[in-house]
Amino acid sequence: MPNLFNRQSKLSPQQLEDLQRSTKFDKRELQAWYKGFLKECPTAKLSKSEFQKIYRQFFPYGDPTSFADYVFNVFDADKNGEIDFKEFIVGLSVTSRGKLEDKLDWAFQLYDINGDGKISYEEMLAIVTAIYKMVGSMVKLPEDEDTPEKRVTKIFAMMDKDQNSYLDREEFREGSKRDETIVSALSLYDGLV
Repeated sequence: MPNLFNRQSKLSPQQLEDLQRSTKFDKRELQAWYKGFLKECPTAKLSKSEFQKIYRQFFPYGDPTSFADYVFNVFDADKNGEIDFKEFIVGLSVTSRGKLEDKLDWAFQLYDINGDGKISYEEMLAIVTAIYKMVGSMVKLPEDEDTPEKRVTKIFAMMDKDQNSYLDREEFREGSKRDETIVSALSLYDGLV
C-alpha cells in the first residue's frame, strides 16, 4: 500500500478525518504533530536509528538502544522497517492517551517479542534488561529488584497464576493492573501531549 503521507506539508481533510478516528488527538494536534514529524523526518519515515536517537535525548545517562528497538517494532505495525506518520501517531495515541486496557494490549505486544500470544520469562527478561540499561543509575531500586533477573522473577511470581512459565494476555493484564510499573515505561511522551 502506498504511503499517503509522503512529504506533504499538511494533512489532507481525509487524512485528518482518518487519524481522528484512529487516535485520541484533534485536528490541531494532528497537524502540529505532523509538522514536527516532517521536521525531524523529512522523508516522512522514521528509521530505527532515528527512533533510537529520540530515546537517547530522553535517557542521556543510560543506553536506550535496545528498548527503543523493541518499542520501534511495536510502532512499526506493517513491519516494513520504518515508521510512517500514521503508525507513529497511532502508537503515540495509545501510549499517551489510551485507556488502560489499550495500553495493556500495547504493552503485551511489546513484551511478546516473538508474537506467539504469550510472554516467556526470557522475553520479559529481554525487555526488563533493556529498561534497566536505559534508565542507568538514575533510579535506585529496592534490593529485591536490583537486577533484571530479580525483577522478572518477582513479576512472574506475582502474575503467572497457573505457573506454566508463560504469561497469557489475561495474566499480564491482571498483573499489570496491580503493578503499574509494568506499563510506566511506555509513558515516555506523557509530558509532551
